[in-house]
Amino acid sequence: MGRGDGSGRMVSPEGADDSGTGILHVDMDAFYAAVEVLHDPSLRGLPLIIGGSDGRSVVSSASYEARRFGVRSAMPVGQALRLCPTARVVPPDFTRYRAVSTQVMEIFQSITPLVEPLSIDEAFLDVRGVRRLWGSPGEIAGLIRRRVRDEVGITCSVGVAATKHVAKMASTVSKPDGMLVVPAAHTQEFLDPRPVVAMWGVGPKAAEALQRRGIRLIRDVREAPPEALERAVGPALGQRMRDLARGRDPRVVETERVEKSIGHEETFDRDIGDLDLLRSELLRLADRVGARLRSSGWQAGAVSIKIRFADFTTLSRTVSLPEPTDVGQRIGETAVALFAQIERRDPLRLVGVRAERLRPAGASATALWDDDEDQRRLEGTLDDARARFGIGMITRARHVGASERGPQHGPQPRPFSRD
Repeated sequence: MGRGDGSGRMVSPEGADDSGTGILHVDMDAFYAAVEVLHDPSLRGLPLIIGGSDGRSVVSSASYEARRFGVRSAMPVGQALRLCPTARVVPPDFTRYRAVSTQVMEIFQSITPLVEPLSIDEAFLDVRGVRRLWGSPGEIAGLIRRRVRDEVGITCSVGVAATKHVAKMASTVSKPDGMLVVPAAHTQEFLDPRPVVAMWGVGPKAAEALQRRGIRLIRDVREAPPEALERAVGPALGQRMRDLARGRDPRVVETERVEKSIGHEETFDRDIGDLDLLRSELLRLADRVGARLRSSGWQAGAVSIKIRFADFTTLSRTVSLPEPTDVGQRIGETAVALFAQIERRDPLRLVGVRAERLRPAGASATALWDDDEDQRRLEGTLDDARARFGIGMITRARHVGASERGPQHGPQPRPFSRD
């Protein structure tokens, strides 16, 4: 199958059989790097690393020229530069990326109203209802690729299939700047030789557990006894993998995606071992999460923390809440309690807080007694003050001393990518 550097790609010839298809997965090629080349054409053809230049940042994206040296997303920039010393490091500009993403999504919407954005640079499209307007699914995929190239100036790869799972796999193996059509009758033929890690939703740990049991290919998943899969990955994922390995995927293109989580994280300028400071940072981030929940009209049913040690080991812990909340203090207390469960106490380079299992505020039954009422009123007052005077001007007193003892953070903590 195609790899992250574009080697091993598979593409379909013009006019390929697209019978039984109707779902497209469109994915921009090395999106952040491509947008930077749009902004500065002198960067074209160079190995580019999108990330901070301070040596403690991680790679947000990389051009295909850099990927051929082994550079990958989430890799420390310092390590990436050792692999590719000639690479140019370009700081990310998310305002620019969002603007280009809007252009791309508008093209999709002009083709079909059934568009499900997955992230800033990829989306599913259901084109079964617009064949009379634009042609067959394969023809529509070609039209989209041409329009993105001509109207936006970047390239994309498209998978065309009968299901979302197969369409996403097909777009991956066609990268960069390719299109792969998998007719419905050839779905199994396409799936069987692919490695299990290529399945959407199967991460490295699950793939490793499967490989230890001799389950390396999707064909092996299809032929394995159900109990072998369950022992490796659990009953829920095992059943889902059996279905996907047989080409069964009932998921439809959802035009309205419900936000699943809201979070903030902070990478420190130096590794931090001061427990009081780390707890204070978790509380500060929780306040930010609570403010975003309230402004968006959501409450959290669970709280998660993310921590990354100096050696880049990353851990997360999650706990369900007895009652959903949008109160930063409640989220912060939960985050600090989760942090206390971590046994390792060596210095950290990153901490994060995330609200999960979101539901509309007020959707649950109202309790007779609201323990958070006073705190919610206080935080609502803080929200109003920040709206008037700016986020950076209003903070809790407990954060002031911590910021004097702690690292210089630079920009506001960046949001987590939303699922």
